[in-house]
Amino acid sequence: MLSSVSSLLRSFFATLAIATAALSAAQTLQQHPPAKPAAPVAPKAQPVTDESDLPEGTSLQVEIPRAYPMKAGETIEGRLLHPIYADGKLAVPENTMLHGTVVALEADTKTRWHARLRGDFTPFHTVQVRFDELLLPSGPLPILADSASDGAPVLHLSAPGVSPKRSFVAREWAQAKSNLHDRIAFFTAPGKGDRAKQMLYHQLPYHPERIEAHTAWSFELKEPLDLPALPDPPAVPATPTAGKPGSAVNPETWSVHALLVHDLTSARARSGDPVQALVVEPVYDRDKELVVPQGSTLIGKVTSARAARSLGRNGKLRFTFQQVQFPEGYKRSVEGSLAGAATEKTQNLSLDAEGTISPKNESSAIAPLLLTMLAGRALDSDGNLTAGTGVASNGFGLVGRIVGIAAGNRNLAAGIGYYAAALSFYENFLRSGRDVVFPKDTRIEIETTPLRAPVLTPAGQ
Repeated sequence: MLSSVSSLLRSFFATLAIATAALSAAQTLQQHPPAKPAAPVAPKAQPVTDESDLPEGTSLQVEIPRAYPMKAGETIEGRLLHPIYADGKLAVPENTMLHGTVVALEADTKTRWHARLRGDFTPFHTVQVRFDELLLPSGPLPILADSASDGAPVLHLSAPGVSPKRSFVAREWAQAKSNLHDRIAFFTAPGKGDRAKQMLYHQLPYHPERIEAHTAWSFELKEPLDLPALPDPPAVPATPTAGKPGSAVNPETWSVHALLVHDLTSARARSGDPVQALVVEPVYDRDKELVVPQGSTLIGKVTSARAARSLGRNGKLRFTFQQVQFPEGYKRSVEGSLAGAATEKTQNLSLDAEGTISPKNESSAIAPLLLTMLAGRALDSDGNLTAGTGVASNGFGLVGRIVGIAAGNRNLAAGIGYYAAALSFYENFLRSGRDVVFPKDTRIEIETTPLRAPVLTPAGQ
């Protein structure tokens, strides 16, 4: 009996101890601070996209400062004619040097035939060049670019101020004075020694060729190009003109630099044809606010075009811009006219105040008359035979003079002289005139007044 009672007591105390322990454990858990929330899981790092400063297709215009021999494999050095911008910031400054190579020579058939008619049998060529290295302050940077074969000395056109209307006689007299000034400058301007040497070379039946100084090429990058960051240019404090004695506050004018998207020539253009140009430099207003971002497109049309015609009548071309389309896609109206352009010097173009482009008239009545008079000297029987034949057989280079003197025949010398006079007469008066030709990527400058509405806020449409 006692054993059963003791068993019951032991069971009671054991149950009481278990309950007490459970209660104590429960109280301890309640006193623990609440668990801290789990730290948020950091999102996985997105792969960094290596965006290049200069995208594929960026156009560069490079000019060589000196002449080079015309041969394949020749190493040349050029400089950038214009700065290059990327995302509205200066990426490569103007006059940055580049290294290149002459990769091939191509036959220049037109120049060959033109020279042979004058006794020059040099096999003229045009060069194909490739620039492969950009010389930055941080060191040379390889580039991959297209080959270029459209090299030519560059003529920078700029529109003069508005001139008063003049009569036909006054315009022709002004043109004649301008042509005379150009001919005098040939003998007086710097570099006259080199020009004289080249003129003598072209009297020979064969002479070495060279790539002329200031020849320029346009080409495009074939792949994107990463550029090191450039230091910010020092800020130039604005110089207000208002308030200065005798100064007038002129209305603000924006100068927009752009590249033609397509070829444009007076031979095929018609009034109303569309014209587009890609803005390559950002435009800021007087308050340093961006108003026309890089990458915008100028949209315009041909307003006047006339193809070259016979009897030496040159072509004419004029185009204006009426809209600017921003990279976001929206458009604004503008009134822009051509204020400048970079073209081939051989075209010898002129740009008037209204934006009309036309080749300068190079016709001269003096040259054919002079050659005709010299040719007639050979038929004068009272003069010295050698002197008469030498003077008369002018116009066919050194070959004509040697043949005329060696033959000792007045009629032959006179024939050579009259041939040269007829050729000069044809080129000055009878052959077709020259057309205005603006290849793709021709750099132009457009002047326009400020837009009538904010340009960088699409909500304002």
